[in-house]
Amino acid sequence: MRILFLFGTRPEAIKMAPLIKEFSKHESFQNIVCVTGQHREMLDQVLEFFKIVPDYDFNLMTKNQSLITLTSRILVELEKVIDAETPDLIFVQGDTTTVLAGALGGAYKSIPVAHLEAGLRTGDKSSPFPEEINRVLTGHVSQWHFVPTDRPAENLRKESITENVYKVGNTVIDALLLGLSLIKNESEKIHQEVFPFLDLTQRTILVTGHRRESFGEPFFRVCAALRRLASEFSDVQFVYPVHLNPNVRQVVMKELGDISNIHLIEPLNYKHIIWLMNQSYLVMTDSGGIQEEAPTLGKPVVVMREVTERQEGVDAGTAKLVGTDDEKIYKVTRKLLVDESAYSQMANAVNPYGDGTTSQQIAKILKENFSCQ
Repeated sequence: MRILFLFGTRPEAIKMAPLIKEFSKHESFQNIVCVTGQHREMLDQVLEFFKIVPDYDFNLMTKNQSLITLTSRILVELEKVIDAETPDLIFVQGDTTTVLAGALGGAYKSIPVAHLEAGLRTGDKSSPFPEEINRVLTGHVSQWHFVPTDRPAENLRKESITENVYKVGNTVIDALLLGLSLIKNESEKIHQEVFPFLDLTQRTILVTGHRRESFGEPFFRVCAALRRLASEFSDVQFVYPVHLNPNVRQVVMKELGDISNIHLIEPLNYKHIIWLMNQSYLVMTDSGGIQEEAPTLGKPVVVMREVTERQEGVDAGTAKLVGTDDEKIYKVTRKLLVDESAYSQMANAVNPYGDGTTSQQIAKILKENFSCQ
C-alpha cells in the first residue's frame, strides 16, 4: 500500500511524525513523504528532530502570499507527485491550507484521502479562519476519518459523514511521549543552554499566544492579565516564546518587556517547547496542540480563546476556557496558583486525547480494512 503523507506546517509535522515512524515498521506500507513548506524553518526543525527526510519538498512559502495563491500552487505541485507516485492513499492532518489542497487533489485524482484529527468544529467559519473552512471541506471529500474523541465523531455524524470514522485519540500524544524519550538525557544541557534564566525551584508558567482572531484589543487584554499576575506573584516565572508576527510581537514587547519575571524569548523549536512544558506548573495558551499535550504531563491549561474546537479538554477538566477577558484570565490563573485543591483537580484529570497508541491503532485499522489494487 503506497501512502502519500502530505503536510506543510510545524503542527502537522509533529502529528504526522509518529504515524510515519509507525508505518515504516510495516512491510505492507510504503511511505512517500511530501512537504509543502507552508512553514519553513519551524517545519525543518521538526523533521530534523524526528529524523524524517521528505521525498518531495515544494518549498512554496513566499512573503505575503495569499491563501488563494498558496492553495493553487500546492495543487499544481501535488498533481505532479500523484502522477509520478500513484499513491493508494493520501494522508492529511488537521486544518491548514496544505490539508485542504491535499484533500482536493486526492478527490480530483480519485485517490482516497485519510484525514487525521478529523471532525473538529467550532461552528464559526470566521474563528479560527481559515482553519474551520479547511477542516469542514476536507471532511466532506475524505474517505477515512480518524477522530481524536467522541465529539468530533458526532460532529461528522451531524454532517452525514458516518462511514470509516474511527476514534483513535490524537497522535500529538504519541509525538509528545516519543519526543520526551528522545531528550530524556539532555535535560540539564537544555536548561543550561536554552533556559539559563530559569530557576527550577520556582514555579514556571508557559505562555503562548498568536491567534489571528486575537489581534488588536484582545492581545492588550491578555497582556494586562499577565502584568497583573506577574506583579502579584513575583516568585512565579512566566516564559513567553513570542510569535514573529508583528501583530503579536509589537504588542507583547511593548506591554510586557519591562517586567522582570516575564521572560520574553524567541520562538522555540519542538524539542525545547516540550522540555519547557514538562518543567512548567501550568500553561496559558491559545494554541490547539498544547491544549492536548499539556494534560498528558499533568499541567492545567488556561485557554485564552473565545471558543475552542477542543472542548473535550474543558469537559474533562484538564482546561479552563477563559477567552481574552483580562479579569477572567487573571481570576482563573490566580486560583490555580493559590488553591492547591483546584490545581490538583485539573492536574490529575484524565487526558481525553489518548494514551500514545494512536499511530498503532491507525496502522492496524488500515491493514485490516483498506483494500487497494
